[in-house]
Amino acid sequence: MTVCAAMRRRWLVLGLLFLGIATTAKAESAPGIPPETVEQRDARMKWWRDARFGMFIHWGLYAIPGGRWKGQPVGGAGEWIMNTANIPVEEYELLAKQFNPVKYDPAQWVRIAKDAGMRYIVITSKHHDGFCLFDSKVTTYDVVDATPWGKDLLKPLAEECRKQGLHFCTYYSIMDWHHPAQMRGSDRAYNPTRIREGRKREYMDYMKAQLKELLESCKPEVLWFDGEWPDWYTEEDGREIYAFLRELDPKLIINNRVGKCRKGMEGLNQEGPQCVGDFGTPEQQIPASGLPGVDWESCMTMNDTWGFKYDDHNWKSTETLIRNLIDCASKGGNYLLNVGPTAEGEIPAPSVERLQGIGRWLKVNGESIYATLASPWGKQLPWGRCTQKKLDDGTTRLYLHVFNWPGQGRLELPGLKNDVTRAFLLANGREVTIRRDGGKIVLEALPEKPLDPVATVICVDVKGTPQAD
Repeated sequence: MTVCAAMRRRWLVLGLLFLGIATTAKAESAPGIPPETVEQRDARMKWWRDARFGMFIHWGLYAIPGGRWKGQPVGGAGEWIMNTANIPVEEYELLAKQFNPVKYDPAQWVRIAKDAGMRYIVITSKHHDGFCLFDSKVTTYDVVDATPWGKDLLKPLAEECRKQGLHFCTYYSIMDWHHPAQMRGSDRAYNPTRIREGRKREYMDYMKAQLKELLESCKPEVLWFDGEWPDWYTEEDGREIYAFLRELDPKLIINNRVGKCRKGMEGLNQEGPQCVGDFGTPEQQIPASGLPGVDWESCMTMNDTWGFKYDDHNWKSTETLIRNLIDCASKGGNYLLNVGPTAEGEIPAPSVERLQGIGRWLKVNGESIYATLASPWGKQLPWGRCTQKKLDDGTTRLYLHVFNWPGQGRLELPGLKNDVTRAFLLANGREVTIRRDGGKIVLEALPEKPLDPVATVICVDVKGTPQAD
């Protein structure tokens, strides 16, 4: 998907901290970025914050080899095969002549996401290999001009998302192993690319032209950038792209990888945001304590790769995926879960099976995930996780996601200072006995067994804003 995991981890802690400084500062704008009040930002971000759960789709020419080149397996992520196998541009280009996804059914893809309880889809419009899944007028290296399929893949998916009530979003890579303005980083690899002398403006204009095409053709509500780490791309470049896009669509949401502030603290101060990006993007991990005060989204795979790979069968369990979703929501973040369709256009069956399992859980417990806030406890609870939501009558509902069901029929809520007005099981409405014991609330007379072995949700209504030690 992106730069190697080790490099991502090096940048994550500092970078998201810096993003937090920027996004929690008073509502000012970095130079060149349209001004926005706190209220305007909250309105722009509301649907995304409420959604909590989205589908990431990595799809492109790399699905054809599926992790194998010239009959040999290639290590690493499937979508990185051009780099990992060091495939020359002219050889990799030939894959386009084979790309004919005759089983592609946008309506089915959206139904799979919707039935899983996902509220938005983010799909790769152009990955690092430079191949575009949309009809671009500034290159012929796209699905319309270079493949037997000959049709835009993104527009029908965008239309289906709107038809079925999901938000449509696109991924776009800044690094491009195919564009002539960029060149290999070394004889052995493309990553990280270098820019050819005097051609940076050419590529910046190319990006802006394609991004404008995307906004006009399929109207994404989020632009999800990646591939920003090559040295030739700067934070100033990120501000230019961010400002350009927000001028075209003031409601657009853009992730932090449009800029460079994950990599260092240059230009940051406490007086106002100097970095661009509306939300942080931890990859393949969930921050232990979340990122308080910062909008963030954890993107993760179901197995070990983002793009389709024949030999990757290391699938996470449905239980793990559901608990990851709960974990993200309990810390105030979103969960962007990936699928890698085949070259023919099918989402692999193991992915569909797990998504169906998540969907079944959310049909019963979705209230505890969507439009919720982070747990009032600053630490993870020994029995599970907690989310919360303000109710119309001024009370707050705590949703206790119990992973480890208590054997004695009682559950303790440590340090909760508020008065509790009601407690019940979300799945069936059964009331739960409430008792205060010193500085803790005790829930008693719980069923002997959990209603759901993955996570049983207990609702606890308290007066006012929760206060917990």
